[in-house]
Amino acid sequence: MTNTNHTLAEPVSPQEIPDAAIAMLDAEGTVVGWTHAAEQLVGYSAGEVVGRSAAHVLPPAEDAPSASAFAEQCRAQEGWSGAVTVRHRDGHAIKMTLRISLLWGRDAGTRWLVSVTDIGTLSSGASMGTVRESLLARAPIGIAVYDPQLRCTWVSDVMERHVGVPRDRWFGRRLKDLFPGFEAEALESVMRQVLESGPTKVHEYRAWPLADRGRAHLFSASFFCLQDADGKALGVCSMSVDVTGNRRARERLAILSEASTRIGSSLDLMQTSQELADLAVPLLADHAVVDLVESVPFGVDPSARIGTTSRRPVLRRAGVASTEQGVLELSAVREEVIHVPPTSSFAAALRTGRSHLEPVLDTHAGPWVDHDPMRAQKVRDSGIHSLMVVPIRARRCVLGLAVFGRSEEPTPFQEDDLLLAEELVTRAALSLDNALQYARQRTAALTLQRDLLPHHVGGGAALDVASRYVPADMDHGVGGDWFDVIKLSGARVALVVGDVVGHGINAAATMGRLRTAVRTLADMELPPHELLTHLDDTVRRLSEEDADAPDQAPAAVGATCLYAVYDPVTRRCTMARAGHPPPAIIDPQGRTSFPDMPAGAPLGLGLGLVPFESVELQLPEGTLLALYTDGLVESRDDDIDMGLDRLGAALAESGSSLEDLCSHVIETLPTQSPADDVTLLLARTRGLEAAQVASWDLPNEPAAVRLARQAAARQLSEWGLEHLVATVELIVSELVTNAISYGGGPICLRLIQHQVLTCEVSDSNTSHPRPRQPHTIGENGRGLFLVAQLSRRWGSRSATDGKVVWAEQDLPSKAVAM
Repeated sequence: MTNTNHTLAEPVSPQEIPDAAIAMLDAEGTVVGWTHAAEQLVGYSAGEVVGRSAAHVLPPAEDAPSASAFAEQCRAQEGWSGAVTVRHRDGHAIKMTLRISLLWGRDAGTRWLVSVTDIGTLSSGASMGTVRESLLARAPIGIAVYDPQLRCTWVSDVMERHVGVPRDRWFGRRLKDLFPGFEAEALESVMRQVLESGPTKVHEYRAWPLADRGRAHLFSASFFCLQDADGKALGVCSMSVDVTGNRRARERLAILSEASTRIGSSLDLMQTSQELADLAVPLLADHAVVDLVESVPFGVDPSARIGTTSRRPVLRRAGVASTEQGVLELSAVREEVIHVPPTSSFAAALRTGRSHLEPVLDTHAGPWVDHDPMRAQKVRDSGIHSLMVVPIRARRCVLGLAVFGRSEEPTPFQEDDLLLAEELVTRAALSLDNALQYARQRTAALTLQRDLLPHHVGGGAALDVASRYVPADMDHGVGGDWFDVIKLSGARVALVVGDVVGHGINAAATMGRLRTAVRTLADMELPPHELLTHLDDTVRRLSEEDADAPDQAPAAVGATCLYAVYDPVTRRCTMARAGHPPPAIIDPQGRTSFPDMPAGAPLGLGLGLVPFESVELQLPEGTLLALYTDGLVESRDDDIDMGLDRLGAALAESGSSLEDLCSHVIETLPTQSPADDVTLLLARTRGLEAAQVASWDLPNEPAAVRLARQAAARQLSEWGLEHLVATVELIVSELVTNAISYGGGPICLRLIQHQVLTCEVSDSNTSHPRPRQPHTIGENGRGLFLVAQLSRRWGSRSATDGKVVWAEQDLPSKAVAM
């Protein structure tokens, strides 16, 4: 036999057949041979199993066919493989992969060889187990059984095909008799060792099967010792698998392992797509492109689900790789829009979610030519002769397509190539879906946050203001920073900066709720420390409301906040903070300081025993206030003191406008992609001129009403506001009358002309007035109702020695103080 000149080869690869439990059954399913590995796996010795039905160890499922029907099924299919549950001797069940192979003997006799393998031994990694199991299950295994004299007694059809020798010539012969030129002594030496010692042995050899025109194949053979009921050696079983192509299979398994580290390194959809293309070339294909549904790169889910029809699909190129640089331009470049021909295999894959394999690519007919002949010509020129189209599926939607082509590799794509491509794309799809969900959440959170932040801030007559908000980088998402500028009565202005713990849309939503709460509390004209106390209660209530169940611990909702109120009349600023960094103050001479003020506990921690405290500072006109969040002064590499020094140095650029100064401060950040959101609010103080404010001390007696009316009328005439005299006289009369009726001590009337005209009446009573609807018959309750009707807005606030009731009037544009 000139075509069977076999030579042995040294072992060059790891064991291809896992250490299996081997049992040999007769035609009726009785165990006639057992192995040491089987005893170790299921706990039964040869004496406990040999001579008994295999069902003793392999209990049939409820829906399994009868033993005779199953035998006929195995005989028709030349065997069977699948997953089964094996009963261990101690009673517990083990999930195994089972393979039944038909063996032939003399006179057409038959035996069954059963190999059972623990699924856990098929792969060192759980994620790779399914892939390797499928590869092994499909691999044809040649089986031969030899007696203690190493004469062949049973052989499978696969073994016959492996070496091209009819099975009738095997029976009763040794290997050295079958193949004189075959170096059988080495294999027989291995079999003798197995007979003597028992453990499984593995050996690799090369052969030249007739079916493959004499080309060399590499085989890996595993040898098992079969035992009889007494545990004595009954013979040797040889299981051989053609591993010629397994080097490539191992490479493919390595590709899948590498995919877990190379694909999805970031939450960027375009980068993840490019990583998939880069991994596929040249390991799987010569060319690879990844196209995403047009909306996906923008963080929007595809509109159509698998199996539904939609408008003509439009894709956007997200990844492209090739072994030939010039071929990268064969269809489209990254970020280019791709219109998919509706009758093409690409459109079908998008619609059905099923892959398409075209081993021999035809670009001379069909959609390539009909819809895009220029592109078809480019593909022909590139030499691409084989194509795979794999949909990228996630949550019953197709996110896009991965297309693989071969030009340099002459072998067309086969089914196993498609299996590998689908595994790769499945792993990439998980990363892409995670990136899509992240992009969608981040876009929604960022949009929400920006919508909740003020679009235009103004400090009225009291402050010049400017602001900056820099969102966190892609690795950390959107946070809960917020700022606000709130105009109060008497030309005063409140400045707020806060930071909600956490990132994402929940933090942004919580930020919006807190900003609304601060505005509501600010309208109550509360001093800073009282406002923070009420805000702390609000945060704790939000935490309790967000709990899933009454008996569940409330979710953690924490925040920091700095609240300051500046009065341009007195040029005083009152502020308090709740766990927030202190403001930076730059005086008109450019000196920077950070005021020593109580830090306060962060909001929502339930530390009500530590009250918040307000601090009052005198700020000359032209003083710069900088309120910020910790993202501006904290980083991974520097401590907060270094950040504060950097901020102070940047703010010393006093000659710049506030807008330019904001930009300059942001540019001093250690990185342009901060790990936390950055918020900066700058305010330069103004002071009202003495001529814009007039005040009078009034006696607490009825005559004070007339004096107040007269004083107000004279002042309005000096300001050129005669048209407001009648209205203001009525307001002053009602407010002073209320102060005399319900207050005590001295009364003060003050008029402030800024962007509006404010009329203030203060007294020593701490009770705030409440408007009441006047009755048809009755004299009380009409005063404040009348004030409300005559004013643009009115209210009251607490003062050091009582309260202040105020009302505002609109001024003509030419009279507004600049």
